[in-house]
Amino acid sequence: MSDPVTILVDADACPVKEEIYRVAQRYKAHVRVVSNSPFRVPVSERVKRVVVSDGFDAADDWIADNAGPRSVVVTADILLAERCLKAGATVLAHNGKPFDLASIGSAVATRAIMEDLRAGMDGVGGGPPPFGKADRSRFLQALDRIMVGLGRGS
Repeated sequence: MSDPVTILVDADACPVKEEIYRVAQRYKAHVRVVSNSPFRVPVSERVKRVVVSDGFDAADDWIADNAGPRSVVVTADILLAERCLKAGATVLAHNGKPFDLASIGSAVATRAIMEDLRAGMDGVGGGPPPFGKADRSRFLQALDRIMVGLGRGS
């Protein structure tokens, strides 16, 4: 039997933590909820809270250092997604959009362009669209597919 899957959660802005706990329980996966400040997590031997220093990118560094082929990383951070993909992890955004090696380069480039545009607008601009029920549903379906695939050793 292979090692259990570990879901690494970039927790500070994650709107799907409860969904992750439910899916992890169903698949007997481990969860590491990584943040700069404590979050309440379920009482479970499989779910652990990891509180890192408030240093710049400390949570991202911990996640990237612990990501690997038996990991699912949940994050909206494109640069963290790139690091975790390079480590062999499966990476999923909160809205259910998977990050993969084929598309991460263009996502990083788009992020850089948008950052430059926002910098030139003196703080004017929007953020991501509001998180909704469809995003939550898409995330659950995607995480379930990933867990089934990892359970088969794919």
